[in-house]
Amino acid sequence: MTEDADLVSCCHHHVYQLRAVIHGISPLIWRRLLLAAQTTIAELHAIVQTVFGWDGEHLHRFDIHGTEYGMYAVGGPWFRDDARTVRLADLGLRPRERFSYEYNFHAGWHVDLRVEQIRPAELGKQYPRCTGGRRAGPPEDWGGPWEFVQRTQPHLVFGALLRAAEIMGQLLDADTDDQLTNILGADRDELAELLPLLGLELFDRKACNQALATCAAGAVAGSRR
Repeated sequence: MTEDADLVSCCHHHVYQLRAVIHGISPLIWRRLLLAAQTTIAELHAIVQTVFGWDGEHLHRFDIHGTEYGMYAVGGPWFRDDARTVRLADLGLRPRERFSYEYNFHAGWHVDLRVEQIRPAELGKQYPRCTGGRRAGPPEDWGGPWEFVQRTQPHLVFGALLRAAEIMGQLLDADTDDQLTNILGADRDELAELLPLLGLELFDRKACNQALATCAAGAVAGSRR
């Protein structure tokens, strides 16, 4: 048996190192993940959602070796297998293989996933874990990569910075709590629209791993019900 075949055997004590990249956006938005071999497709869906800051409000599907996997939702595609029982170790994935994840079919967000390594788990390490990444995940309700690129043109980002600075200046100049409240009330929606442009380059790996730990704890709690 070859070394690769040994690695892809259903060993409970191996981890998959995956690189997840949002398709069609440059500079790249990506995450590097370490996942236990026993991670299910349903859990992988939740993990991808978590690391890119999405809320799971839209339909999704994985395409792995030509088979679609996912959690069924009303109005969405039907899947042959139960995503809660299919595990990474069951899929026969090998190092350097790729598969894809599609989210929000109207927007067409695609995540390209590549198996970088399959290796023994480290004693005492927590999985899933993010070991690297760059840039904030795109807002899930934007209309896919094309709209993202159009809405994050440098002049628009610069304009957002200027407008945010203007609002902050008004807040600092407010003399009373009533004035402060009025400014915040008037500009709250605009600030919410500006935030994605202000945080394009932000990626906090520590916060990402805290979110993954919360996600994993929720999955364990749900499985015990």
